[in-house]
Amino acid sequence: MDRGSVFALMAVVAGAVVILFPLIRALAERIRPRADAGVREELQALREDLLAELQQTRRELGDLNERIDFTERLLARKTEQR
Repeated sequence: MDRGSVFALMAVVAGAVVILFPLIRALAERIRPRADAGVREELQALREDLLAELQQTRRELGDLNERIDFTERLLARKTEQR
């Protein structure tokens, strides 16, 4: 192949890429699944439920820590009295 043919081939390939790239990207956008509003609302509700459960678990853990501290103090007092 001579230089002219190689240059022409490269120009055709570059032109095809320039022309086809936006078309392929638009096609990919159409094919891509979209999360509709119902799914987003459901995910938001699940997120809020999980956060509420996490906060409840933290409160319960704090209560348990207080009970453990109280029990440790009682046991320490009893061992000091003996």
